[in-house]
Amino acid sequence: MIVVNARLESSAADIEAMKEAIATMETASRAESGCLDYTFSVEVSDPNVIRITEKWETMDALAAHFKEPHMADFQAAMAAHPPKGMDAGFYEATDVKPPM
Repeated sequence: MIVVNARLESSAADIEAMKEAIATMETASRAESGCLDYTFSVEVSDPNVIRITEKWETMDALAAHFKEPHMADFQAAMAAHPPKGMDAGFYEATDVKPPM
C-alpha cells in the first residue's frame, strides 16, 4: 500500500473558497481504481492547515491519479488560492496489528 500524508498551510478564507474543489477532488479520487482512502481535513487547533491523507493499492494507481482530469481541475483551483506552504510524504506501508 502507498500512503500519502500532506500538509498545506493556507488561510481560513482560501480553505473556505476551495471547499467545493476539495469535495469534488475527494469524491472523484475515491472512485478511482486502486484508491483505498482520500481525505482532506482541517486541523482543529489550526484552521489554516489542511491535512491530506491518501491510501493507494499500488504506486501505479497513484501515478494514474496524477493524470486524472479532476487532478488538473484541483491544481487550477489551488493556483487561484495558492497555499503558503506545502509538504508531502510518500510511504510504502503494510497493515499491522495495533500494540495491544
